[in-house]
Amino acid sequence: MGRYVVRRLLQMIPVFIGATFLIFVMVYALGDPVAALFGDRAPDPATARQLRAEFHLDKPVWQQYLLYMGNILSGDFGTAFNGEQVTDLMGRAFPISFRLMLTALVIELVLGILLGVITGLRRGKVFDTSVLMATLVVIAIPTFVLGTTAQFFLGVQLGWINPAVSPEGRFGELIVPGCILALVSLAYVTRLTRTSVAENTRADYIRTAVAKGLPRRRVTVRHLLRNSLIPVVTYLGADIGTLMAGAIVTERIFNIQGVGFQLYQGILRQNSPTVVGFVVVLVLIFLLANLLVDLLYAVLDPRIRYD
Repeated sequence: MGRYVVRRLLQMIPVFIGATFLIFVMVYALGDPVAALFGDRAPDPATARQLRAEFHLDKPVWQQYLLYMGNILSGDFGTAFNGEQVTDLMGRAFPISFRLMLTALVIELVLGILLGVITGLRRGKVFDTSVLMATLVVIAIPTFVLGTTAQFFLGVQLGWINPAVSPEGRFGELIVPGCILALVSLAYVTRLTRTSVAENTRADYIRTAVAKGLPRRRVTVRHLLRNSLIPVVTYLGADIGTLMAGAIVTERIFNIQGVGFQLYQGILRQNSPTVVGFVVVLVLIFLLANLLVDLLYAVLDPRIRYD
């Protein structure tokens, strides 16, 4: 297991370099960030040259990338165009987005697996059909429609929640946004679990466990559920990065000042150091989440061994 982890960590290095280089090139190819900083007014040529030299924009892209990665390895993610350190922005945004991601992940994990197991064991029944139809409806409706509807009725009409989340982003304020963020993933987790459970109920090892007279609950939890969760865990591992970075719509609706909010502001203002810095951290989160998923395979299925 230890050698496998080391090998996977070494494999992450070229993936990380390739992904961050592509992101760096695409972000800095969007336009001139110095010109965007001044808006409609053209900057003074001397000031523009000074800013380009300060942010290394006067060098070729590959040199800019090497300088940037060298600074990252020393813990320096650069300075945003408003003069604030990118690490300070991360220190405020990532804890809020992590709490939002954790709220959404718990909701989709608990409800998705529970509904998937029940419908998988009762496939073809009324409850199974109702849940399948509900998941299709959730998948079909855009997130911004669900979010604005929940914000209007729960926040404006009924007054049960604050329509806008405070800058601190406390857990209690993130329950409704977390539910909105989790709905689409919840639908996919439910359908994945249902399909996997329905397939495994016909497996030989389940019939053998039932023939031995094992209790129904033990057969479901110890045998059926563990093997059925492998495709679900694969999806959830990829979904962690999606929840952290893909919450732009949800964070904009509820005014959550997390990673999505900072990325939106950075793209809108062509604030390249902010966008690249946040995306670099998200790439690391995605790679580590996939490594964790691979290790969980061996926990769920004893037949899987890593040498």
